[in-house]
Parts: sequence; C-alpha cells; structure tokens
Amino acid sequence: MKLHAQFLRLHSHAADNKDENHTIETTLDELAAIFDCTHRNALMIIQKMEQHDWIQWTPRRGRGRRSSLRFLIQPEDIAVQSMMQAIDRHDIKRALDEIRVHSRSSTMQEHLQGWLLNYFGHHAEVRSDQQQIDTLRLPIRQQLYTLDPLYLNWLAESFVSSHVFDGLARRANESGEILPGLAHAWEVDTTRTQWTFFLRKEVLFHNGKILSAEDVVYTFERLSRAPGRRLYHFIVRQIQHVQALSPTIVRFVLKEPNELFLSFLCTSRAAIVPRELNQVGEAAFGIRPVGTGAFKVTEMNESLCTLEAFAPYFQGRAHLDRVEIVQLPWATKLESSDTEDTASSFHIIHNPVSAGDTDTAWSQIHSAASVRKFITCNTHKDGPLRNSEIRARIVACLDHRSLPPAVDSSNDSYEPLAALQIATIPEYKADADRVAAQLESCGYTCNIVAASMNEFKSSSIRMESDLIIFSLFRDRDEQLRLFDLYLNVSGHVEPHSRVDIERLLREIAREADHTVRAQQFEHIETRLMDEHQLHILYEKPVQTAYLPSVRGVSFNSQGWVDLRHVWFPPAQLPAPHS
Repeated sequence: MKLHAQFLRLHSHAADNKDENHTIETTLDELAAIFDCTHRNALMIIQKMEQHDWIQWTPRRGRGRRSSLRFLIQPEDIAVQSMMQAIDRHDIKRALDEIRVHSRSSTMQEHLQGWLLNYFGHHAEVRSDQQQIDTLRLPIRQQLYTLDPLYLNWLAESFVSSHVFDGLARRANESGEILPGLAHAWEVDTTRTQWTFFLRKEVLFHNGKILSAEDVVYTFERLSRAPGRRLYHFIVRQIQHVQALSPTIVRFVLKEPNELFLSFLCTSRAAIVPRELNQVGEAAFGIRPVGTGAFKVTEMNESLCTLEAFAPYFQGRAHLDRVEIVQLPWATKLESSDTEDTASSFHIIHNPVSAGDTDTAWSQIHSAASVRKFITCNTHKDGPLRNSEIRARIVACLDHRSLPPAVDSSNDSYEPLAALQIATIPEYKADADRVAAQLESCGYTCNIVAASMNEFKSSSIRMESDLIIFSLFRDRDEQLRLFDLYLNVSGHVEPHSRVDIERLLREIAREADHTVRAQQFEHIETRLMDEHQLHILYEKPVQTAYLPSVRGVSFNSQGWVDLRHVWFPPAQLPAPHS
C-alpha cells in the first residue's frame, strides 16, 4: 500500500510537466526529494513500480542529462488497488487520506465512487454445502466513535448500536406501538411510580452469559452516575432506585409519575449492557461492545465496523450473515450534499447485481422520520435580543420577509446592530454560514462559534451566544426529544417564559394521553415562535434508496432501515425436482 501512495505522490508532482505521451524528464535528485528518501531508495521505488508495469523508466547517465519516466497506468486505477488492499487490511481510512492528499481534482473521487458502488451493497458467497452467505456493505459519512449506549452522540452510532443492544421494551416498526423487548411483560401500580418488569428467561449476551435483573440494575445505576448533561437525562433523574427482586424480575421506583418513562425504555440510550461491561472498561466497551442484539461486533476501528449475525438471538436470527459498515469522507453518488446530520447515508442499500442506470434503477421511499433545523434566541443573556422588536426583525430577515419598522432605540439601552454570536456544532456549520449571510445582508455583524458536541452540550457555550442552531430528529420518539429540547431551550429564555415552559413540561410528564401531550408541545412551540424566540429554518424527510431485489425493507421507530429483516433472494434458484 505504501508503494501505491508513493505512485500517487509522484503522479501528483508530475501532473503539470507530462507531455502527450505521459512522459516526464527527471533526475534521481528530484525523485529522492519527492519520496523524501535517499537516492538509493528512490531508485528502488522506481524499479518496483517498473516491475508492476506502472511506469517505464529510461535512465540516462552523465552530467546534466535527465532520465525519462513514462506513466503506464492511471492514478485512479492505483487508487482503487490501494483501497482494495486497505479494505482487506481493514485500514481504509489510511488509503482514503492518501488519495485525498495527492488528488488535485475531483476526477479521482468520481472514479472511485463508481468502483465503490460496486463494492458496497449485497454480496453472496455460496459455500461447498450450498449455503449462501449474505454480506451487506454500507457506507456512512459519520465516523463511529462508540457504540456504548451511554455515550452515543450521532445517528450513525445509534443506528449501529440499535442492532447490537436491546431494551426492556421496543416499538413496533410499522405502528410504533410499545411491545415487549427483553421484558416479556410489565406492571405499574396505581401511583404510576412503581414499574415492575418480568424478563425473558435465558436471553444470551454475545459473550454467552445469561441476562439477569442485575444487569438491568447495573445499566440504570450507571446511567444515573454518568456526569454531564446527556440525552433524556430528565427521565434518568426521575428514577429513585432500581431493584432486582429475582433473577428475572426488576422494579423501578420513580420520584414522581412520568408517562414518558416507558417510551424512554424503548430508546438506544436505555439499552441493557452486561454487569461491569464484560470487565473491559468503559473506553474499550465502546469499540468492543457486548449486547443481546441480533448482531455482534467482531471488529471496529475508525473506518470499519463489522457485524455478524448472533444465531441465538431471542427474537430470531437475522437473515443477513454479515454487515460491513465503512466510513467514507465524501458523499456517495446517491446522496445529496446537505445530509450531514441525517441518517440517509446508511439508509442507502447498494446492490450492484442489478445492471443499468443506477439513478433510475433505485426505488425511493420515505420513512416517517424527518430532521428539523431551527434557531433559538438566547434572551437570558443581557443583550439586544431581549428586545422583542429586534427578534422580530431577525426572524423576518431569516424568513426573507419584509422587515418590520426599525426599532426606536431611544428608549432602549441595547444597540440593535451589535455583533451577534451564533453557536452550533461543526456538522451544522453550513447552516450557520447561511444564517450569518442572511443576517449580514440585513446589516448585522455575526460571529460563528462551532463547538464540539460535548462542548456544545455544556451550558456555557450556549449561554454566551445570542443565537443557537439546533436540530430535532422527528421520529416515533419525538415527544421524548421535544421534552429534552424545550427543557434546554427554557434555560436560555426570559424568566417569565421559562416558568411557563417548565410548568407545561411538568403537566406533559403526567399526561397519559399521547394526543393531549402533542397539543401541549404545540402550545410551547407556538408561544416561542409568537415571541420570536424560536424560528424553524427547514425540515427534510429521511429518505431511503434501495433496489427492487432488496427484500424485507422496513423502518424501526427511529426511521432507520431495520437490518434484522433485510434479506436477498438466492442468486440462482435451485432447479425443481422432477
């Protein structure tokens, strides 16, 4: 693979000096400088390339004489060879980094994408016993940092984690109804604060150990001890204690009733992990996780995650035998360029078995999920945005509407055109740039602060900014996400609004009717928008592309393709018996 990188470096340096025969005139001095090595090693590199028929080398000796080097192969072909070797060695990131560094144009990436469309997708291998081994290779652009349910930050991580772990309950793919998971039944007392769950017997973790109530207790005690502000922490704080009544019975006692508790138990955040994390420690558990899910992780690094079907899975073995998830630094052909925060990249199921025009052969369907981007005003901060008329002008600017009359600042101590700080995360930087451009066209000066996810979660970054760009993933867990969202928003609005929002959230937590809760969430949204404290930038549905030969395509509660049910018909059906 090193020789491939050296060829790409050489070709990149020679790009402007080649004649029509792809030939350059050079010296060993120049080659040694390109390869950053000695004359002797430069000559050895050239000889190896010549042995591979990549170049033709004609040396010329004598003072002032230059040798001739002719390229016999295109850099795109070398890049593909390098990537194939990298995948075999499970080191695709290194090859991609080399290709990106030494490519002067998008031609190489376009060439590679054509090859990638053939590499990804369904691949069947028929063994000597006639059994078909099905492998599905999926590209994602979000890097997988961890699969530990406690530390998930990205949709891609949640997508993979949801196939490795299970919760006490789950949502039906189609209806969204809450169904039994690791618990086959549960009961709640009349106060709605004591929840008792009855676990299935002899459910196995991937390490062969049997799930028990002690694993459930450990999982939620670990959640409650976790530092920092994490997704759905408002639910975890409501858990007074968890007790194992027997190896298969576990009881939760809540501090007060919360009708979103059962929904929380269906999320990836509440997935059950083994006691003491299988003795590997928190850092190692994230990349060597052990769950009860339909797939077990056999390898995970910064560019590749390999899953294999877990045959004893209590809900039935997956149809796929193996899933390889590869992180790519650029979008594939079927992706739009503005899906950096959606799940679309791993929704795409490539199947090169089908020939023809890729763009027209694929079917497009939408799940019930969508991503909504919006911006909120930090009116808790002492500054111009405490003036509702200034907020109205900002919203009008973002909405491309006619601006309301200029604010009369004679009775106001704030300067309307003061510099506005916009807080977001790097993945939403493009949205922040668009917002800043629109505001600057209206005369505002903007400063963008793109903090890491963990920094952004800390209140200090948000509380020091004027405008904050969020996103909301709208799926069947939307009410949980809305509760978490408005709890955060209440921290940076004016005191009178905060009191009202927190009161409504307490009412929502006690409301058993899903429809009534939805109306109360709408009331909060309407109020914030009427006060110009919240503005929706846009909303996009999560889309899936797949070929007709893919069977069993369904969505789980988060709008992701459920790999448990995906299958492919045999490449060749057996002949009927006469």
